[in-house]
Amino acid sequence: MKGFDPKFADFPDYIIGITKEIWEDRGIATLHDYYAPDIIVRSPASVVKGNQGVIAATMATLAEFPDRTLFGEDVIWSGTPEEGMLSSHRLHSTATHAYPGVYGAPTGKKLHYRIIADCHAINNQINDEWLIRDQGHIVRQLGWDPKDFARDLIEREGGPENCVRPFTPAIDIEGPYKGRGNDNEWGAKYADILTRIMGADFTVIPAEYDRAANLEYPGGISTLSHDGADKFWMGLRASFPDADFTIHHVIGREDPTMPPRAALRWSLHGKHSGWGAFGTPTGAEVHVMGLCHAEFGTLGKAAPKLRREFVAFDETAVWKQILLKTG
Repeated sequence: MKGFDPKFADFPDYIIGITKEIWEDRGIATLHDYYAPDIIVRSPASVVKGNQGVIAATMATLAEFPDRTLFGEDVIWSGTPEEGMLSSHRLHSTATHAYPGVYGAPTGKKLHYRIIADCHAINNQINDEWLIRDQGHIVRQLGWDPKDFARDLIEREGGPENCVRPFTPAIDIEGPYKGRGNDNEWGAKYADILTRIMGADFTVIPAEYDRAANLEYPGGISTLSHDGADKFWMGLRASFPDADFTIHHVIGREDPTMPPRAALRWSLHGKHSGWGAFGTPTGAEVHVMGLCHAEFGTLGKAAPKLRREFVAFDETAVWKQILLKTG
C-alpha cells in the first residue's frame, strides 16, 4: 500500500493491527504517528478535534478498563492508498470495570459489547473518524438503565447548561474526507432495504431478510428472523416518525473468503414525536447517528438475502438529547 508502513499486508491488516497496537499493546504514544494532529472524531456523545483529546480519552478508558480487548470482526472498506481509504471496522470488545471513571464506581463486572468505527486513512494516518460504541449494552451490564445513566451524566457534567452536548450536525466540524463510498451492488442493495424500512415499507423485511437471519442490535440485543428485524426497526422509526432519514456513506464488498457484505453510515434527525422504543413522545429534537453492517448469501439456488445484520447507535446519547429538552 503506497504511503503505508510495509509491515501491514493490506488495509484491513493496518486497521486491525494499529487498533491492537494502541489499545492492547499499550502503544498509546503511536497515536502521534497513526492519527493526524488535527483529526476529527465524531461520536454520538460529542465531537472532538485534535489528537491530544484522543490520547487523553484512550488513557481514561484504559484506566477504568485496564484489560480491555478489541477483537476485529470485519473491515469493510473502499478507496485507494493514493486517494485515501475509508474503513468501516466492526469490533467485539471485552473489558472488566475495575476502576472508577465515567461509568462510576468500579463494579468488577466483565463486559462485552460491539463497536463500529468509520475511519479515513491516507499516508499511514487516520484523519477523520465516526465512532459508535453500544453504550446501551455497556450501561445495562453495569446495572444502569440508559435513560437513568444519561440523566446522571448530565448532572456529573455540570447540569443542563454546562454538560457536553451530544453530536448534531450543528456542532459538526468539516473534515478532510468527502467521499460517499463505492458503487458496489451489495451496498446499494442494503441502502435500498433501509430506505424502504425508513419509508414505512416493512414488507421489505420478509422479502429481503433471510428467515434465519442473525441480528445484532443496540442494547446488546441478539435476535433473529423477520420478527426480530421488524420489532427493532419499527420501534426506532415509530419514535421518530417524521424525522429525516439520510444515508451518508455506502460501501459494498465482495472478497474471496467472505460473504457479500455492506456497510452504511446514516442518520435520523427530527422530533421525538411518536410512541416507540423511546417511550412517551416529548417533541425533543434528536439526532441519531447510525452505523451498520450486513452480510448476504443463500444456502442454495434461491436469490441471496440478508443473513446477518449489525446495527450501532448510542441509546444514552438519544436519551441525553430528550432529557435536555424535557428537564
